[in-house]
Amino acid sequence: MAHRHYSVHNTNMEKVDARLLSVTLSKDEEDWANLLHTHSFTEIFYVLNGKGKFLFRDESYPISQGDLVIVPPYLEHTERSIPGRPLKYYVLGIDGITLRPDGEPSTRQIFCNFSATPFIAELFEEMLYEMRNSDYGSDSICQKLLEILLVKLIRREHLLLLPAAQTSGRMTKECAQIKEYLDTNYAEHITLDSLTQLTHMNKYYMAHSFTKYTGLSPIQYLNERRLETACRLLRETDYSISDISSSVGFSSQSYFTQIFRKKYDMAPLRYRQTNSGK
Repeated sequence: MAHRHYSVHNTNMEKVDARLLSVTLSKDEEDWANLLHTHSFTEIFYVLNGKGKFLFRDESYPISQGDLVIVPPYLEHTERSIPGRPLKYYVLGIDGITLRPDGEPSTRQIFCNFSATPFIAELFEEMLYEMRNSDYGSDSICQKLLEILLVKLIRREHLLLLPAAQTSGRMTKECAQIKEYLDTNYAEHITLDSLTQLTHMNKYYMAHSFTKYTGLSPIQYLNERRLETACRLLRETDYSISDISSSVGFSSQSYFTQIFRKKYDMAPLRYRQTNSGK
């Protein structure tokens, strides 16, 4: 009988307080606009299948199955699918840490590919499973799976794991959940009551916490997201003002025009005439 014995060696890895905020599995159905946005936490984006681009303010990169993107806090970004090849991807929200290539002076976006390493996809799948089921110890299991993923990334990509800069308005897990929900579902009918059901928080405490972090109430933030999308549609499409108003979630064209004029000091039609590239 063959027998091999290996002793455990303590590598004295420095502990950094990385906290898993959220696990999301998304598929780009091309039914909502992907806009540049930021987060106060690190995001890890992993492509299950599909093809598209990962965009930053002045750069874009092709992405496909197995690609993994690490986005540092406060870096504007979004993703877009190639028509007919919708992206399906996991996103982790991670508070407390940033990742930086060893030898570089500052953090930046990091791209790598794990298409030949199915174990990485399995880590994401297992985290999502635990988050969805919320069984005994699920949070602890997810945290350990995150630590495994981070160590794998650090070793393979020669990264430094650093504590994130502290801010006075750190996003809580619940606020991160609300912001992500509003960023994704802004075209739906959303109220403070529906957000309360989402987070199981007291309505007034939830609104106060979100406002403290973002500087906007949940409804103000929601309207900002809707107006951003409306501006893009006014610039880039021939959709009617009524169609744009309803497609981004406003209850009426008159209300849409009212808050659009209040923010931009002009009516939607005038904005289109001034800013359309056609």
